[in-house]
Amino acid sequence: MSTAPSRIRRLLIAAGLAAGALPLTGFAAGDAPKEIRLDYAYYSPTSLVLKRFGWLEQAVKPAGIEVKWTLSQGSNRALEFLNSGAIDFGSTAGLAAVLSRANGNPIRSVYVYSRPEWTALAVPKDSTIKSVAELKGKRIAATKGTDPYLFLLRSLHEAGLSRNDVEIVHLQHPDGRVALEQKRVDAWAGLDPHLAASELEAGSKLIYRNVNFNTYGFLNVSEKFLKAHPDQVKTVIAAYERARRWVIANPDEAAKILAEEAKLNLPVAQAQLKRTDFSNPRIGREHHDALRAAAPILVEEELVRKGTDVAKVVTELIDPSHAAAVLASKD
Repeated sequence: MSTAPSRIRRLLIAAGLAAGALPLTGFAAGDAPKEIRLDYAYYSPTSLVLKRFGWLEQAVKPAGIEVKWTLSQGSNRALEFLNSGAIDFGSTAGLAAVLSRANGNPIRSVYVYSRPEWTALAVPKDSTIKSVAELKGKRIAATKGTDPYLFLLRSLHEAGLSRNDVEIVHLQHPDGRVALEQKRVDAWAGLDPHLAASELEAGSKLIYRNVNFNTYGFLNVSEKFLKAHPDQVKTVIAAYERARRWVIANPDEAAKILAEEAKLNLPVAQAQLKRTDFSNPRIGREHHDALRAAAPILVEEELVRKGTDVAKVVTELIDPSHAAAVLASKD
């Protein structure tokens, strides 16, 4: 590509971001895929906004690229889809992405769609349990391979317990809520919006919250797609950026979209958004350090192969360069 077109392209990207519009990224010959496959998730309101307004579809239409959306019910599902090649981009919690990569899933984390407090430990409304220590010997619902599951393990460790001191009932997030409210389990490591709905609609009580045990919302891409189509990775990030800024500027409308897409009562969607921080999309040192601090739980609970260098996995997982290029254009 010549110098002049490159300069023009950069100016167009910068102008588009400054105006709040999604830039139409230039595609090199032979670089454009036939389609871009992404997930959307109720725990990622940004993805719901992006899907609703079709901004990514508008951006890639000139290149003849189609966009395909797949619902992820949890980080475990998003990571399974990425590992099988069913999607190119998946929304997950940060520590769940570390665990998946450590166990052989070739993904890179390229963007932060939010810093949520999306998980906590809940008990039924009439439960007498008031602390994590009191969960010893109890049945606890959780979705293996997700942030709530890892949140549960870290919470138990902090209270001097391990997973062997409780009975973990492996259920997908919506089923965990039902099991809690039907008292088939004593506690639940919940995930928003199901957690917020259980609080507001069933009176479930949160016995333990710790925002530092909630790892960030990561947008991950398969290494295969990243290597073959780096321009499209930036286009997707730019689309997410447009959606993130729209959510910040339009919280009431964002809550309505979340409520409609996830079939929630509006107060539930509002509660979820109130405990979600959308302010920092830049993936980098902050997230690297937080995940390295959290990583020992993966080794202690033998969730990764013996001898795995989890700190190295974290370093290999996080790739800040693509988001940095998009955000530099915005700045």
